[in-house]
Amino acid sequence: MAYNSIALNNVYNYYLTTYAPKGSSRYDTHKKSELRGIYNSIVKINKEAPLYKLDSSKESKSFAVGIKEDARELRNVIASLGGLDEEKILNKKASYSSNEDIATVVFTGEHPEDAEIPSYEVEVHSLASGQVNTGAFLPNAKTHLSPDTYSFDIHINDLNYEFQYNVKEGESNRSIQDRLAKLISNAEIGLQADVVEDGKGGSALRLRSIAEGLKENQGSIFVISDDFTSKKEGSVSYFGLDQMTRPAANAEFLLNGKKHTSQSNNFSIDNLFDVTLKGLSSGKGDTATIGLKTDVESLTENIDTLVRGYNSFIRHMSEYQDNFAGSRKLLGEMRGITSRYHSQFDILGLNLQENGSIEVDSRELKHAAFSEYAKEDFSAIRHFANTLVRKMDQVSLNPMDYVNKTVIAYKNPGKNYATPYITSAFSGMLFNSYC
Repeated sequence: MAYNSIALNNVYNYYLTTYAPKGSSRYDTHKKSELRGIYNSIVKINKEAPLYKLDSSKESKSFAVGIKEDARELRNVIASLGGLDEEKILNKKASYSSNEDIATVVFTGEHPEDAEIPSYEVEVHSLASGQVNTGAFLPNAKTHLSPDTYSFDIHINDLNYEFQYNVKEGESNRSIQDRLAKLISNAEIGLQADVVEDGKGGSALRLRSIAEGLKENQGSIFVISDDFTSKKEGSVSYFGLDQMTRPAANAEFLLNGKKHTSQSNNFSIDNLFDVTLKGLSSGKGDTATIGLKTDVESLTENIDTLVRGYNSFIRHMSEYQDNFAGSRKLLGEMRGITSRYHSQFDILGLNLQENGSIEVDSRELKHAAFSEYAKEDFSAIRHFANTLVRKMDQVSLNPMDYVNKTVIAYKNPGKNYATPYITSAFSGMLFNSYC
């Protein structure tokens, strides 16, 4: 069971790095009822699907996985603009920072109509930083370490990790440093390692913590030693791995005049704002004011974000259309959706382009937002967003509908039965190139 779990994890990591290096978000989580609905939809699709012979080329697999991930990304963009509820879509309140060199902000709270969201003043005195150990600069010559198996221990996050490596006869300092940098970074224990040069032919191993700041009574984020290691000692002192050149530090700032500290440069204020500190205040009184934009500014910003997400999807699909008829089919379906709202889009300053993308006339959009018919005019863009969500759900459920394939046989009408054929073919793409 443990082996199977590791194998599946490796396959999924291969999938993410090869086909779709995109992050996940809170909109990728689902309730049991939602998962049940997805399952029932898949069963229905499989029940009605004929038997296909699929294009098994690597390009076809990349296309199928790519359109599913692009559809998921566009759906998540829309979900982030107020949720997927038809009444709330595009209603997300936009936040602002008066000085983004000091701090940036994202509104993460709820905004009831009868509630007033306060603004805040942030003055930054110091940023949170991680620990850095920079070793001794050694010449790119034969190492003075004798051939043997060496090891050292790294203590981080209340855990100890032992690293072992071999030193070969005639090996250079630089080759060992490069090997150790890969060994430590690839271990994914919360450290990044690389080799730095001094401009005089020397090189040193540098280790940096991914985490920032220090907990109370914590002296350092990580400690390196080979005093009690299982193999030969001496490499820590030789390479200077235990030399701390920059200790970790917490961020210090004033929030509405009151002093605060944070282990990270990213923190939340009253579950309303997600703040990221970017730089130091130049002096007393040099602050960044953070708060909510007006309803008009929020709406126009949400529409800008929606259009950027939509255009990104169209651009990615266009990259496939020379080789995959399914891409041209999907682009045609997307143009069919936008054409329904052509007249309403003109009023809002949204101009449809020949390639299927949308161009925003910011001046016309703001003018429409202040119009006495704004509520009626902007209902069209909300309907458009809802239609996109439904379309992206359909694409995500059955991306195989767009890959190159040949129909082999249709099922007997009236006597159809559920089969896992289609979803099995898609899932198999996660394994074929890996195994």
